[in-house]
Amino acid sequence: MMLLLDVGNTHTHVGLGGPRSLRTLGDIPTSAWSDGAATRLLETLLPKRMPDQLCFCSVVPKATPLLTGWAHSRLNLAPLQLTPQSLRGVGIDYPHPDTIGQDRLANAVAAHHHYGAPALVVDFGTAVTFDVVDQSGRYVGGIIAPGLSAMTDYLHEKTALLPRIRIRNPRRVVGRNTEEAMLSGAVFGYRGLVRGLIIELRRELGVSRLPVVATGGYARLIARGLPEIEAVVPGLTLEGLRLTALAHCAKPLPT
Repeated sequence: MMLLLDVGNTHTHVGLGGPRSLRTLGDIPTSAWSDGAATRLLETLLPKRMPDQLCFCSVVPKATPLLTGWAHSRLNLAPLQLTPQSLRGVGIDYPHPDTIGQDRLANAVAAHHHYGAPALVVDFGTAVTFDVVDQSGRYVGGIIAPGLSAMTDYLHEKTALLPRIRIRNPRRVVGRNTEEAMLSGAVFGYRGLVRGLIIELRRELGVSRLPVVATGGYARLIARGLPEIEAVVPGLTLEGLRLTALAHCAKPLPT
């Protein structure tokens, strides 16, 4: 059994993996790594049987030594961190591979394994990221834009009259009050952004078909009404970690 940890800017996503299965356990605040609370919260999620392998990715460098120290002392494990050097399952054609977010590499591994090449991952996290696997199965780069919450929170913080809103599916495009107008701009605007970028990426790659996989907090919401998105996979990053861990065990990746 392998423990899988995706350390993001806001949350650390926790899962358990096996040769053919993935089970998500929940989330803990990434900020809790700094005071030791993360390890206590993490241990409440773990089953009685301790994992015999740990694979993780992190976009928060300060959390990484705390995580690895806990793994060594509590689990007696040498954790595997997903980096360009430990990457398996996709190639890299990118000028400075060490600058790629490790979660983005995990997404590329999972998308390529399950959907082939080329493939596109759209991850709706704190930022919305687009990650491209080309026809040759190589990670070639992507796009980064502000996340949906970041955009609406910015409007609230930088204006005197615009409220903080709860993001949900709008009932109509034309807002009948300030909140509805903001909600329409956010959700319909993001759908337009995603659709437009998919069109441009298809053109640049020279392909007529580009499987698009969405993940992250607002993936299901934004995917509504967007037939360009082929699948919504909430645990895509953890699945990429699972496949990476299996590859390092020299086991064949199950289809």
